[in-house]
Amino acid sequence: MLPMSSQEQTEQRRGQRLLFVSLLFGVLLNFPLLAVFNHNGRVGGVPVLYLYVLLAWLTLVLLTAWLVKKVN
Repeated sequence: MLPMSSQEQTEQRRGQRLLFVSLLFGVLLNFPLLAVFNHNGRVGGVPVLYLYVLLAWLTLVLLTAWLVKKVN
């Protein structure tokens, strides 16, 4: 087996991190956790569930962009 170059190792680590992020957000946006935030409370007039989903989605986008753009 040929040794991997540093570029290949970096790409493999990036792929592993992106897989972890996708699994994490699969859990965060799954029913049992969403049910915790599904109540009549509001924050600034916005339902808590909507705010949770919006913040989780925004975090997913920013974390994914950071991982993809990160050089090492």
